[in-house]
Amino acid sequence: MKLPIVDAKTLIKVLTLKGYTKIRQSGSHVQFKNKTDILITVPVHPGQDIGRGLLRKIIRDMELTREEFIEILKQV
Repeated sequence: MKLPIVDAKTLIKVLTLKGYTKIRQSGSHVQFKNKTDILITVPVHPGQDIGRGLLRKIIRDMELTREEFIEILKQV
């Protein structure tokens, strides 16, 4: 199953749904952390989508499968 193209705003909504909280922002990069101290950095560049390679890494860091990510994306 092919990954959909998402922007930073949508990805941030998915992260908050999975229990991640924003801990800091440095310039255009926002860092999120969950209860098990997994740290995920999301680049927020208006008008640009998240690259597929970076999206795959973030999904892997969230310990999700592509299918689980797509299901969560449908809720957003």
